[in-house]
Amino acid sequence: MGSNGDRRAVLMVCDGLRADMITKEHSPTLARLTSEWFHCSRHSSVFPSTTRVTSASIATGCLPGTHGLAGNVMAIRENGRLKALNAGAPDFRDRLRESTGRTLLTPTLAQRLADHGGSIVFSNVSPGAAYFQDPDGFGYVYQSSQSYGPGLKPLPEAEGLPIKKGVAGDQWMTERFCREVLRERRPALSVIWLSEPDHTGHDAPLGGPEHLAAIRGADQRVAEVLETLERDDPHWERTLFLVCSDHGHETVSATVPMEKLLVDEGLKDALDSDEVVVASNGTSALIYLDQSVRDRESALKDWIAAQEWAGRVYDRSELPGLGHGPEGDLALAVDMAKQDGNNEYGVPGLSWIAQDFHSTKDYLGHGQHGGLGLNEQNPFLVIRGGDFPLAIRTEAPTSPIQIAPTILRHLGLSHEGMDGQPIR
Repeated sequence: MGSNGDRRAVLMVCDGLRADMITKEHSPTLARLTSEWFHCSRHSSVFPSTTRVTSASIATGCLPGTHGLAGNVMAIRENGRLKALNAGAPDFRDRLRESTGRTLLTPTLAQRLADHGGSIVFSNVSPGAAYFQDPDGFGYVYQSSQSYGPGLKPLPEAEGLPIKKGVAGDQWMTERFCREVLRERRPALSVIWLSEPDHTGHDAPLGGPEHLAAIRGADQRVAEVLETLERDDPHWERTLFLVCSDHGHETVSATVPMEKLLVDEGLKDALDSDEVVVASNGTSALIYLDQSVRDRESALKDWIAAQEWAGRVYDRSELPGLGHGPEGDLALAVDMAKQDGNNEYGVPGLSWIAQDFHSTKDYLGHGQHGGLGLNEQNPFLVIRGGDFPLAIRTEAPTSPIQIAPTILRHLGLSHEGMDGQPIR
């Protein structure tokens, strides 16, 4: 591997790390980088602000309506019926392809780089989030459920990524990534996606001891990758290194059984009916309508908008403003209501969440995301190398769809067809 005049790009994602939780005490490496590197201080997420959607947006440089992965949970048609499916499941990619004849609608970085130095992805998040970096197998993807190479050819078990989410799994993955990918194989694009602090943030209070330990762990992993890159290219003449998160978190204040409430109100036929399907995305929800009940759209919007747990409801005509297309079965998007106030550790930001009937997990008092809240839309992005100056804090808004074109510019390749533009 390796080409483009030996130029390479490295992307590192600290899943779920809020920008305001980067501190000298708990994340000294990242705190230093935000002051010494090119710092995108107004970086935000996409909608829904979830890992799988953001992963696809990073990989394609496109908004969800363009690349086609609408949510962490989204509805597709199977046997003619709408069904909400978890996009993180190992089989979702194959079910999406079987249902629609494709995976993503636009090329990924892996596809664009297949003949230009290649790509390798190490990911300790859900299978779906990992696979949608390269759903059609143009490069290498390593994830604990399955690892594969070009042509989606499964790799031998001994070459896989036998780890669990958490600090220990991230550490093992990072050590191998530095040794094998950065030092030995050297593709044009190397991606490492940590599970922390998102993994712990879903299971413990934000700002609590467990969460802060997870932030420290992620910070240490950044330091390890940075040390490897600086040893290889001390003057940053060939390397572009982007370190970011995909979204932030809000603390869950209450859970809303939205589908049950719609049934009680007579706006959905039954809890398991498929004419109205609610896809929970944490602090947001996507509502799909079968063509036969399109006349319910206005009543659904009006009723939901009147509830205390609903922030803002977006109808079909407003979906493009959220980065989604107005066509298809997606009819409404709900950003759940946010509240002022802090959690038990003084971390600001509270939100209702939409209950996911496919999951028994209880998020009450813990972190969650998916909507447009100030804190969940507060990831971070710092950049070193290429033509980026040091110690610059830009106030220009940036988003995940700009990462891919920025990488391609560094590698001397076109970003034609992407929604995003390179960060300047």
